[in-house]
Amino acid sequence: MRALPFAALLLASCATTSTPVAVEAPMVAATAETDPVDTAADAADDPAIWRNAADPSKSLVIGTDKKAGIHVYSLTGKRLSFTSAARLNNVDLRDLGAKSGGRVIAAASDRADVDTAHVSLFTLDTAAAKLVPLGRFPVGAGEAYGMCLWTRASDKALFGFVVLKDGRIDQVAIDLSGTAPKVTTVRSMKLGTQSEGCVVDDRTGQLYVAEEDVGLWRFDADPSASVTATPIAKVDGKTLVADAEGLALAPSGRTGGNLVVSSQGDNAYALYRLPGVTYVGRFRIGSGDIDGTSDTDGIDLMLGDFGAAYPRGLLVAQDGDNAPATQNFKYVSWDAVRKALRLR
Repeated sequence: MRALPFAALLLASCATTSTPVAVEAPMVAATAETDPVDTAADAADDPAIWRNAADPSKSLVIGTDKKAGIHVYSLTGKRLSFTSAARLNNVDLRDLGAKSGGRVIAAASDRADVDTAHVSLFTLDTAAAKLVPLGRFPVGAGEAYGMCLWTRASDKALFGFVVLKDGRIDQVAIDLSGTAPKVTTVRSMKLGTQSEGCVVDDRTGQLYVAEEDVGLWRFDADPSASVTATPIAKVDGKTLVADAEGLALAPSGRTGGNLVVSSQGDNAYALYRLPGVTYVGRFRIGSGDIDGTSDTDGIDLMLGDFGAAYPRGLLVAQDGDNAPATQNFKYVSWDAVRKALRLR
């Protein structure tokens, strides 16, 4: 930063400013990091986690390179496979359970056609640690950006939410019962400006969406519900600093737990207590044996035993500046976050 002349410093010190100051945040250290993506500049974007309940050490993380395709990583961060695709942005997955033969479905927002949003579907072959493409499916006019999935509790129907760059949110029904998937747009909602990050609480059927410069919103995820959004948290420059980006959930009980948000503007992460979405605290991923994160886009979080390094859950965050290497994803123990914020 260029030094200011003394007079300018004096004037600055006497000036009254209303610029918010971000709330301090404790540091937690990353435990592991993925191999960097092969593409330079802004490329790595969004992760999703699959937990192997039978052998947590064989759990997998998938992550998008929005200029080249999608990676599958081990729990140590080693790249196990890569699937080429033009412009995948956000990704989410659902383990459909024993009744589906243990099938794991991944869905990504596909930006290859900026005039028509698409969803790209994959099966995650967990034994081979690779993604098998199922096809690209048109959603509606506009550029696809955010993506999250919802499994409805009452009938296990699978839905996706595609957040378009202009703030429109298209809900799609994903039918996997036939020989080929069917993706049907069933509802549209709208936020005022650019939005991306989203997550759905499968327990409660609540959809959370981040409008980047404005704040967080909540919708009822059922396709028959109102399309009116409820505001739940503001980008205030103190607890949440623009851009509000990735969203993830740490569920507890029937309705409790925490919503985690990437506060990209100051390289931090904010937590809100569910179900009321009340502010809890914030943290940063700082440098230790592994460098910290900055400018984070997508995040994912899954609770449960992932082994000794992640006894209560795994948080994965995109790192926007992994210099001198290209961008990658950092792994953090959820237990470390809980201790840093003194969560119960």
